[in-house]
Amino acid sequence: MSYYPVIIVLILAVVDWIAAEKKIKALEYFAKPATMLALLWWMWQSVGLGGPMLWFTIGAVFCLAGDVFLMIPRNMFIFGLLSFMAGHIFYIFGLNNTPPFTNLAGLILLIILRKPLAIISLVILAAYLTWLYRKLAAGLQAKGISKLKIPVLIYAIVISLMVYSALMTWYRAGWPAAAALSASLGAVLFFISDSMLAWDRFLTPISHARLKVMVTYHLGQIGIILGAMLAIANKLSGV
Repeated sequence: MSYYPVIIVLILAVVDWIAAEKKIKALEYFAKPATMLALLWWMWQSVGLGGPMLWFTIGAVFCLAGDVFLMIPRNMFIFGLLSFMAGHIFYIFGLNNTPPFTNLAGLILLIILRKPLAIISLVILAAYLTWLYRKLAAGLQAKGISKLKIPVLIYAIVISLMVYSALMTWYRAGWPAAAALSASLGAVLFFISDSMLAWDRFLTPISHARLKVMVTYHLGQIGIILGAMLAIANKLSGV
């Protein structure tokens, strides 16, 4: 696996963090999409963009589109939401390409087998999702944009499934511990990033929100993609 491109990814990410914190729009317009493009370049250099990596490639492209929609001056929030939702769906496909698959039967099987991570993850995600959505729904109502309640709910469910899928890589054949850890941390950071973004936009302003959102977002993306590449590299090596 090639690691030097990740240096470029991190440099561009840091530039974007600075631009977001200092509100340097021109620099952010460059660095934000450039970071995701560099991430795609890293994927291409390391394991390629096709084959088992195809789901993550498509997911990253949709996330890149979401980045662009959310940073342009016009209010394109719904398009950004839909783009990231599509990205999460493709990440879910990629994270579930080996048994046990995240479907009803697989879920029941994991619970029957009393896999602690599966049960704890479900309980925590369900509780957090319920708590957060109630807050966001109230915020959307107060701002007079109740029409976003359903799209936000669907998005919250989809990203929760993505996080759950990442956590379940600990039980999947072909996912070594390092890959599962990276994907799990990345997915959780992605969820934290989106939670802060929604809280800041629809509820109460968060200090240095843009910086916090972008740091957790980029580290989340890197974690998910690195986990996938480690799993694929492990498979290709025949270990």
